[in-house]
Formats: sequence, structure tokens, C-alpha cells
Amino acid sequence: MIGGKRIYRLAVLALTAPVLICMTVFVIAAQEQVVPVVDAHLGKCSADFTVKDKGRVPLYDAKIDVSLRYGFLGLRKMSLQVGTNSDGRARVAGLPDKSDKTYHFQITSGIMSETVVMHTSDGCNAVFDVVLGEK
Repeated sequence: MIGGKRIYRLAVLALTAPVLICMTVFVIAAQEQVVPVVDAHLGKCSADFTVKDKGRVPLYDAKIDVSLRYGFLGLRKMSLQVGTNSDGRARVAGLPDKSDKTYHFQITSGIMSETVVMHTSDGCNAVFDVVLGEK
């Protein structure tokens, strides 16, 4: 009879272990949010944003807009928009990497808005922590 209990315990362990492993993988995957990216495909510069409200709570789907002028004499225009994920994060990639460029990013959520300026002369890859609704 002792052998029967041991076999029963091993069977229960063999059946529950895969379930526990799958649940652990699911929880870890659920915690890793994909950061939304919009890519202009014009260069190697980028701007990373974390957008929060005045209570420091991440804002989901805050809109980040930027208009670009590029090409000969800046005659070509492009407007880009990306929304933040549930962690309040988003990225604008592929910005032209010329040293004299200035980009104005308009961040909005509801009636709150903020403008952030990026100068490529200060660095090509910028990180912005934006708090909306704080004056």
C-alpha cells in the first residue's frame, strides 16, 4: 500500500506541475507590455515617452503627435501619431538624425495637453517623462 500512495503523489505532481508552469509564464507575459512604436523611417533618432496624470498614474491611450518636414528644402511633410499603452509608454522612432533638427511633440489626453520639444543637437535619442494636468 505504501507504493500506491507514492505513485498517487507522483501522478498528482506530474499533472499539476505543467499547469503551474503555464500559469507562471502567463503571469510574466501579462506583466510585459508592448510599447507602441510609430516609425518615420527617416533616420536613427527616437523619442521615448512615459505619460502620467498629475497623480502620477500612467495614462492609457494618450496621443503623441509630431509633424516632420524632410527632403529637399524641407518640402515634404509627414504627420505621425501614436497612443500610449497601459503603462503610459510610447515611442516615436526613425526621426531624421541631422544635428539642427527640432521636433515639437504634442501630447494630449482628454482636455489635458502638453508640448515637448526635442533638439537633436542635445542628443539623438531622447527620453521624456510627461505629466499632464500639472501647472
